[in-house]
Amino acid sequence: MFVSNLHVKNNAMGVEQVSQIETGILVLQYDNSSSSEQAISREVDVNCIQFHFCFKGGASFFFNNASYTFPLADEHVLLLYNPQRSLPMQARLAPQTKMISILISIQKFHALFSQEAETISFLNDENINKKYYQDQIISPAMAVILSQMFQHEPDALMGHLYLKAKVYELFSLYFNPDKQSDIAQCPFLADEENVRKIHRAKQIVVERMAEPPSLPALAEEVGISLKRLKDGFKQLYGAPVFQFLLDYKMETARQMLSDGSQNVNEVGLKLGYSTSSHFIAAFKKKYGTTPKKYIMSLSS
Repeated sequence: MFVSNLHVKNNAMGVEQVSQIETGILVLQYDNSSSSEQAISREVDVNCIQFHFCFKGGASFFFNNASYTFPLADEHVLLLYNPQRSLPMQARLAPQTKMISILISIQKFHALFSQEAETISFLNDENINKKYYQDQIISPAMAVILSQMFQHEPDALMGHLYLKAKVYELFSLYFNPDKQSDIAQCPFLADEENVRKIHRAKQIVVERMAEPPSLPALAEEVGISLKRLKDGFKQLYGAPVFQFLLDYKMETARQMLSDGSQNVNEVGLKLGYSTSSHFIAAFKKKYGTTPKKYIMSLSS
């Protein structure tokens, strides 16, 4: 079921990154940056719990030879567990979808949550042998962690430990019974309408990344104050608006360069850079290499 090291697969459809952070826990990161659906498939052991966090976009999971479909909406998480039969991962990711899947063996899960078993419904004695499906909204605090995981460089110093810590944080937030962690971090985000406006602000800057609105204009468009936009966005996505946008643009640039259909100048122009030198400088600052050298590294 699990692999023993980091694997990153690039193709025209997007990126699949696979990391085993420890025995019994596998992290799969999917980034379908294309304009078409991406099919994913993976065999999963029967003694495995699946968590699928859709950070952006949407997906459809198929079961029983595609006779049954379970949709996963934008900013939702799906938990799957069936001790009676295996549930292979068969899904299609919508265009521009980012999803993180965590596969954890039931033995490892019991070891992590043995003291909290009574608060986790599918671990109690009554349900331990029953299948369990749950779909719920990703909380603001979980969205912050997912954003950090997507921005994380897999080969960075202490990167393995960082990813492991984020997975543990996600589990802690997911199973927090009182759901007070979000409110404690930022009372503003306890209001669902405020969270919806911040989500909309993120969608706007991503959709218009070549010519994004100013912060005052963005705040006015989504209907909140400038201060609330700045504070709420940083709390929800782990970075200020334009730092988030810069990271998003650089990741988009990396995907476009990996695709090979556009040259450096074309990528820079599509991302809103007036000159190729500005784009090259931003890319080098982010990744430590120029776009041209990055392309050459792919071919080698």
